Amino acid sequence: MNIDINVVRDLIKMQFPEWSHLEITPVKNSGHDNRTFHLGEQLAIRMPSVKEYEAQVEKEAKWLPKIAAQLSYPITCPVAKGKPSKEYPYHWSVNRWIDGETLTKKNLDQNQLAIDLASFLIELQTTNPTNGPVPGKHNFYRGGNLSVYNDETIKALDKLDTAVIREKCIQIWKQALNTSWERKPVWIHGDLAPGNIIIQNNHLSGVIDFGCMGVGDPACDYVIAWTFFSHQSRKIFKEQLHVDEKTWNRAKGWALWKALITYDDPVSQKVVQILTSEIT
Repeated sequence: MNIDINVVRDLIKMQFPEWSHLEITPVKNSGHDNRTFHLGEQLAIRMPSVKEYEAQVEKEAKWLPKIAAQLSYPITCPVAKGKPSKEYPYHWSVNRWIDGETLTKKNLDQNQLAIDLASFLIELQTTNPTNGPVPGKHNFYRGGNLSVYNDETIKALDKLDTAVIREKCIQIWKQALNTSWERKPVWIHGDLAPGNIIIQNNHLSGVIDFGCMGVGDPACDYVIAWTFFSHQSRKIFKEQLHVDEKTWNRAKGWALWKALITYDDPVSQKVVQILTSEIT
């Protein structure tokens, strides 16, 4: 959907006239699920790009203020919920802006991020999950049983044929499927990718975009260990999390699934290479 500044400006003018004097500018790295715009210096507007992401607006509005109050790191915090209009057909949100830049390999020390991010996840997992949304279509089953993607993973392996080491991929996949989260469900972010991690002064300064949030198995939140971290920082990340081997194996499964179905991406190819190189 083409969501330009004129559409956003009209929505603000009609639904939140108290903010109509504020400048609206596109965010540099807007993301896929939502189009994001600055609203003045302290607010951000998030507009779902397609219908399937609209439900995230209500979920975030309900749960993020409660979660934010229990965390020491800033996270996306909705302050208002917009309604559909003739120009734009979905619910949308206004959120507090978090200062900083989205994560790159140039704006931080990886070892420090491993420590900071593990600290954030431990805090998130210890917040009260009572009545939180269980994994399902609303968050693409993040935090749920990885077996929901078994057929998709096997089909991807069949399609890739000799482009990957099938035997090692199958071994990783089976190890992931052979265990499940046996403790109480915890809050998960669900999409802990570099574009959703905010850095300032070489430290973690916030986490955004909780559209895939839910309560369940935290393994899916550890995928960044292979999609971003080096060998050393990945080891630090794991140690700081105090994660057990079964959960770590499920995290590998989540990383493998996503890498196989997006294998045209050089990052995904690198992820498969790293994962299979860890299998002896």
